[in-house]
Order: sequence, then structure tokens, then C-alpha cells
Amino acid sequence: MFGRKKDAALAENPTAPAADDARPKVTGKGAPTPKRSAQVAARKRPLVPNDRKAAREANRLARREEQLRMRRALENGDERHLPFRDKGPARRYVRDYVDARWNVAEFLMFAALVFVFLSFIPNLTLQGYIMLTFWVIIVAVVMDCLLLRRKLKARLTEKFGEPGRGDLWYGISRAMQIRRLRLPKPQVGRGKFPA
Repeated sequence: MFGRKKDAALAENPTAPAADDARPKVTGKGAPTPKRSAQVAARKRPLVPNDRKAAREANRLARREEQLRMRRALENGDERHLPFRDKGPARRYVRDYVDARWNVAEFLMFAALVFVFLSFIPNLTLQGYIMLTFWVIIVAVVMDCLLLRRKLKARLTEKFGEPGRGDLWYGISRAMQIRRLRLPKPQVGRGKFPA
């Protein structure tokens, strides 16, 4: 039933080779198939290493090496070893933009420290002025952060399309840090905005 067409084709043209004869003959794969038990045994690894102390020491050294690489990357801006939150061209652009501008928020800690020392002065009138000045600084920080967010959103949309999740907050939180203490370290000087 299934071989009738082939037989009919051979009857019509007896000199034509059969379809099965056209394929090269495969003699074997060169090695016997391993037994299933041998394959399973080759894949097995112990859940707990034989020498736990050596494994723990190797793990600790690998972790330390990774932390050192990450720390060096935070110092010099090497993109390959940065933490996940700092990776990517958009985050680099945000860092460079924030580091290039003067941010009111980075001086908030200094103002708060001065406020704490001046609040010990027993003069109520002077304390009222100090409190008013501190609230003016807080409002200035909020306004500066809103302005930074708006400018960053426009720049990121222009350069990369819609800003990624968390990119704007990343810029605002970086702007609130003292410039010397920012990680990754600033790679651009003040006034040198990225293109």
C-alpha cells in the first residue's frame, strides 16, 4: 500500500535510482550510547561540598573580590562593574547632568546643621527668623528638585525616549547628596552638561 508509488516509478524508469539510495549511508556515531545511570551520575553534584571550610573560604574570597571590583567601579565610573541601579546610558546621563549643575538640595545638610546650633540661642525673636529662614531653604530645595525633574524628563525624552522607571527619582536623590560623597563619583565638572 505505501510502496506502490515507488514501485510504479521504478517500473516506468528502471534506470533511475531509488530515493533511499540517494542518501549517504550512516554507519554509526563512533561511540556507544552511555547508559542512563552513567549520564545521571555525570550530572550529579553534591548539595554540600566535601570540604565545607574550603568552599566557604572560596565563596568569601569571591564575594570580597566582587565587592572590590564594584568599589573601584564606583570610584572611576567603570560601567561593567557598577551596581544594577547605576548601570545604563540613561543613568549615566542623569548622573552627569546632576553633577554638572549647582543643586540647592546638596547644601540642605549644612543648613540643617547650622539650624541645630542656632536653635540653642535663647532669643525667641532670633529663633523665629532662624525657623523662617530654614523653611525658606526647604521650599527652595523642593522648587529646585521639581525644576530638576522637569528638565531631566525633557532631556531624557529627547535623548532616549520616555525616561525609564526610577530615572527621575535617581537624579533627584543624587542631587540631594553632598557632591563629594556621591557614588559613583562625579565624572564631569560643574557647568559641563552632557550633550
